[in-house]
Amino acid sequence: MDGNGRWAKKRLLPRNMGHRKGVETTRRAIGFFSEAGVENLTLFAFSSENWGRPQAEVSGLMELFVHSLKQNTEELHQRKIRIRFIGERRSFPEQLQSQIKESEALTRNNSKMTVNVAANYGGQWDIVSSAKKLAQQVQDGHLQADDIDVPAFSAALSMGDIADPDLFIRTGGEQRISNFLLWQCAYSELYFCDVLWPDFTEREMQKSLDEYARRQRRYGKTGEQKEEIQ
Repeated sequence: MDGNGRWAKKRLLPRNMGHRKGVETTRRAIGFFSEAGVENLTLFAFSSENWGRPQAEVSGLMELFVHSLKQNTEELHQRKIRIRFIGERRSFPEQLQSQIKESEALTRNNSKMTVNVAANYGGQWDIVSSAKKLAQQVQDGHLQADDIDVPAFSAALSMGDIADPDLFIRTGGEQRISNFLLWQCAYSELYFCDVLWPDFTEREMQKSLDEYARRQRRYGKTGEQKEEIQ
């Protein structure tokens, strides 16, 4: 969800005003993709590298997280949407950690869609964490090293219980993954657009789905082989 700061700068506003505007887009995106039939929506809200931003911006983001969860969790619950966080949350302020637990607990049994919020998250951290879990199982005698394969490694990741993403969307004009779901995006379709996140309307969201529908996912096979299977 890239471009909040630049959106604000263009309007001579503080960067945190861009983040607030971005929250509105996030609410619309959750509603749009939920109605489109998406089962899992993962939002990169705060990377492990974002701690290096100016302290005022980081503090504002922490406050915005708490406010947004308090304001929107009940609505998500009523719409049968589950919310959960992935990432290292122990570095967050106690108030935010508490609100995360409360929001996750309230929506835990909802099944229409799961919104995964990646916060203090990094793809490399996720991979290392998975490796550590498996190494500990080997050390404890619960797993043999030869039993570690792609499915076993995937299951130990932050979202090992759900399928890998079909579609990766990045707004704001940058064309890189930026340490997001590195393992899980191995075969995701990548969609980059120049629109800044606060301006990412439902029309733009639909364009991303339309582009995805036009692509042929071959997984190493030839186009002819995929057509025969279909």
